Amino acid sequence: MALKRPESMDECVYYSSRDIGEGEATIWVFKQNCPKCGKGIMGKPKGKNGKVKIRAKEYVCPECGHIVEKTEYEETLMACIDYTCPECKHQAEVEVPFKMKKIKSVKTIRINCEKCGANIDITKKMKVPKPKKKK
Repeated sequence: MALKRPESMDECVYYSSRDIGEGEATIWVFKQNCPKCGKGIMGKPKGKNGKVKIRAKEYVCPECGHIVEKTEYEETLMACIDYTCPECKHQAEVEVPFKMKKIKSVKTIRINCEKCGANIDITKKMKVPKPKKKK
């Protein structure tokens, strides 16, 4: 079964492509319909200037105005992952719940290779601190 791929980033809550040692992984999470009206697609609220508030703590339905907390909404989503195992080079696709766990203090989605069973960790992008300039 081939997973549906996003045509635009506007369809996704989360999208990431990572190199994992000798392998790689691409992960995407589609936005879902409103649980109340079923018509609108849930998204982050927009400000007065029309731009999306990326740091908002809730998702809003544009049709009925229904509000769901960020953590509550994201726990209901499914993550689609296309990966190449770094251990055995097996390519596969998998769909898992979108729940990031802290592994070594980094938010991570962990899956297991369906062929060899190796752990594949897909980490959230980390901000690298800029080096301080010498005076």
